[in-house]
Amino acid sequence: MKRFIYILPFFLLAITGCKKFLDTKPSDNQSPETYYNTEGELNTALVGVYDVLSSDLTYGLNIFTFLEACTDESFYARSAQTTGTQVYNYDFGNAEVRDYWKTLYQGIERANLLITNIDKPVMDENKRKIILAQAKFLRGYYYYLLVRDFGDVPVKTKPTASVTDINIARTPAKDVYTQVLKDMTEAEAALPTATSLGVPSRVSKTTAQGILARVCLTMAGYPLQDVSKYADALDWAKKVKASGEHALKETYDATLTNTAFSQIFINHAQDKYDIKESMWEAEFSGNRVDAYLETGRVGNNNGIQFTPGTLPADDTIGYCYGFIGVTKRLYDLYGAGDLRRDWAIAPFNYNNTTFARSYFTTAQIYNRNPGKWRRSYELLKPKNKNWTPINFPLLRYSDVLLMLAEAENQVNGPTTTAYDAINMVRRRGYGVPSTTVSATADLPAGLSKAQFQQAIQDERARELCFEALRRSDLIRWGVFVTTMNSVGNEIATTAPSSFTYAGLGGKNVSSKHVLFPIPAAEISVNKLMTQNPGW
Repeated sequence: MKRFIYILPFFLLAITGCKKFLDTKPSDNQSPETYYNTEGELNTALVGVYDVLSSDLTYGLNIFTFLEACTDESFYARSAQTTGTQVYNYDFGNAEVRDYWKTLYQGIERANLLITNIDKPVMDENKRKIILAQAKFLRGYYYYLLVRDFGDVPVKTKPTASVTDINIARTPAKDVYTQVLKDMTEAEAALPTATSLGVPSRVSKTTAQGILARVCLTMAGYPLQDVSKYADALDWAKKVKASGEHALKETYDATLTNTAFSQIFINHAQDKYDIKESMWEAEFSGNRVDAYLETGRVGNNNGIQFTPGTLPADDTIGYCYGFIGVTKRLYDLYGAGDLRRDWAIAPFNYNNTTFARSYFTTAQIYNRNPGKWRRSYELLKPKNKNWTPINFPLLRYSDVLLMLAEAENQVNGPTTTAYDAINMVRRRGYGVPSTTVSATADLPAGLSKAQFQQAIQDERARELCFEALRRSDLIRWGVFVTTMNSVGNEIATTAPSSFTYAGLGGKNVSSKHVLFPIPAAEISVNKLMTQNPGW
């Protein structure tokens, strides 16, 4: 189909995958006139709205492998890669950017269809309200990603009426955010609690509150710079904390010789839900042996490299391309005793012949891969070479605490409230109970507002690295171009000669990269569409 604002026709709404939490199989070849007549059909349509999160073109592959591959935390670990989003050398015809745009608008169209038809079936009104709230929230979330990454974008809140209705002007970013806030706040009022849902793959009231805090922090920063939104972000983050439904994970399986921090990501690999810490996840399942294709590339592209000619007979490790490398700048951010470092940044890779672990020396920082999602912990066998059932985190409680600390600092300075929030995260990182004062883990007292803000920026890297948040964080803080240029030059001049290529992406960054280009396919068919500066 030759356009992107007009999203896929309704018969593709119910995609092939099936979310475990809805326990329903989508159907196809339906039209809006003959569909949405039962509660089951509404839930099936909701599957289609959620499914965008688990698409290969979003959190299943595209975001962490291509769009977020290069930050001050990471680089694309292939020296031959000299073009593409991985190294910030691409144009408005780039396929990954095009597919990202297209898929988000597909999700919006699916949400619009469901919202428009929500009143058709006779059913329990409370259940109807919850379905409607989820659809509204997801529409708001997809618009949030679009406006954050593309700036002004067309806003549609009704289903596409005709395939010829293709010329739609861009809506100013401020107005797009107004729609995002409207959708999300209306949804938040009707969404169920996390405890009643019991799974992180559906949106709860506190998930909506946490994402609203994220949206408001984005609005408060560059380029919108609506500083009044810091207070709103603070209010939303405080609501999450006050709910009592969430807490940092501080228990772990001692038989695995891991930590509370690493247990979060082991759970992602084993379909174990901990809604207190992991508040929202893009869910994946299966190994492509059965009919369902709800698998992703989490841990397969962004994990510990292991590429043997033949897979181990006992199928324990799991094939991984190791496409993402780690910067020394991130490695050096971790202090002595911070247990997160050697989980987030793997201290070894695997010998492709003997399958033994091969540990790196202290000089081999750029050799390392992200270690958060380790295929060795997958329970489902046989392990597919290219696809995994590992879930990807969209919101964790530690993120909410760090957002609370940041917003509090911006509104009231580095108060006790701000210190308590960030120190809880730091203590868990050092293996200290989150409510126990620690001379080792806690930030030093007496920091200025600017110093505290820098501490938050560093802490977000330590805690949330590789979770597809860093690029947007750097942009909203107004330091994206300078930071990327700095880390690019740092790598090019100080890294071992075999890794100086890793500085290419950072050196390529310029002001135009603050936004993605509007895809060429959209420009070619939508006569009212304009391009972003520099593209």
